[in-house]
Amino acid sequence: MKKPSLESLGLDLLETSAAERFRCLVLPFATCAGFFAAGERGWWVIALGCAVLQSFFTYASVSHDLVHRTLRLPAWLNETLLFLIEGLSFRSGHAFRESHLHHHRRFPHEDDLEGAAARMSWWRALLDGLIAQPRLWVWALMHTTGRKRLWIAIEGAVIIAWAAWCLGSQVGMIYLAVTVAGSWVYPFMTSFMPHDATGDDPLRQTRLFRGKVVAWLSLEHLYHLEHHLYPQVPHQRWPELARRLDPFFEEQGLKPVVLWR
Repeated sequence: MKKPSLESLGLDLLETSAAERFRCLVLPFATCAGFFAAGERGWWVIALGCAVLQSFFTYASVSHDLVHRTLRLPAWLNETLLFLIEGLSFRSGHAFRESHLHHHRRFPHEDDLEGAAARMSWWRALLDGLIAQPRLWVWALMHTTGRKRLWIAIEGAVIIAWAAWCLGSQVGMIYLAVTVAGSWVYPFMTSFMPHDATGDDPLRQTRLFRGKVVAWLSLEHLYHLEHHLYPQVPHQRWPELARRLDPFFEEQGLKPVVLWR
């Protein structure tokens, strides 16, 4: 498969404005604070809404940017924010980076832990989520050395301390339960649904999704194939990347999964 070069698609796809970077980096903290503020007042619908939005604003978007370093931040700031933003949801940012980059390199090989759910039945993919995060953390710890391993070990300790602090209040306990439960669906949503481990090439190993309603409902997070082909593009440019790639996909005979036009 010969895909279009990023130069031919437009190097402007790599650019983000200062306002976009500020917004995407603040939103994870704002939704976390919003959950606690709303929960303390008993406004649980708003609190749960914050928790749902937090999942979009962390793992599904800005954490990807920090893993792939697409926001072009100073290295120290990028690594610190990866630690903090994934840590808000009791996940190790640097373990995520190691397992995710391995997934990009190795899918659909059997040693790809992050992509393993794509080879499972739907119910096994859902059950897999129960232990996915601890397993990815252990895998990353065992497959790294030096500074990378130190980051992962520190993050594990901080997550335990953060969870213990949350257990000290009712709102904190609910935040812990909701956030961890939310992470359980990631193997199903980000591996089982978008991937096809039997595909012949990278174009057919990740499904092409289209649909304006679902794009709106998912806050423009349905461009998994585009992300796999061009991981250096920040999430803010995924919709435009998809639009520019549509002629190529059509030429290659790819049929999108259209979910509610």
